[in-house]
Amino acid sequence: MYFLPMENNFMALEHRQVMTVEEYFHLEETDTENRYEYIDGQVYMMAGGTFNHSTISGNIHSILRDLLRGKPCRVYNSDIKVQISQKRYFHPDITVTCDPRDRGTGDLLQSPRVIFEVLSPSTEIADRTWKLQNYLALPTLEEYILVNTRSFKMEIYRKENGRWMYDTYKAHETVTLPSLGVRFSLRDAYIDIELEEPSLEDESDHETN
Repeated sequence: MYFLPMENNFMALEHRQVMTVEEYFHLEETDTENRYEYIDGQVYMMAGGTFNHSTISGNIHSILRDLLRGKPCRVYNSDIKVQISQKRYFHPDITVTCDPRDRGTGDLLQSPRVIFEVLSPSTEIADRTWKLQNYLALPTLEEYILVNTRSFKMEIYRKENGRWMYDTYKAHETVTLPSLGVRFSLRDAYIDIELEEPSLEDESDHETN
């Protein structure tokens, strides 16, 4: 996820007064060229990402769309906002929901099952800290994935028996999402991305050191 950098990696609207949720919804409806996130009365404009960020996000969206075709779950990109609470609304890079209410002509998703955030230098700290805390507090969320843009790596927080567990996937490994019943090669998420790929021997040495 990318935001315009300013004040803890976000850029608030210049007027700085508190905005109501209704005013925020109206802003998103009328300003079709930009997207905003709403946090406790403050509105933050989202900025565009890099070529790699866009390509990785598109790859993952395409992979999940194909894997979930014919199933009751739907995958959405960052155009769709997710309700975190009554006072917080985020635009994750990729969201998967299996709730039939999260379909149709609406643009507010309330029951995310899986969320991906593609990391960027300006938002990585937020994605790993307070956003992570907000996401993991969602009762419907089962998996939260952080996608690296500088190396072939994904980090996953997975709910197991009511507890959040942490795991990583690297190059040559298969990403498994039990909450959706799907799996895919991590390398497929990085198609058309130019990164220095570690060899199997390098990965083996790293794991044993």
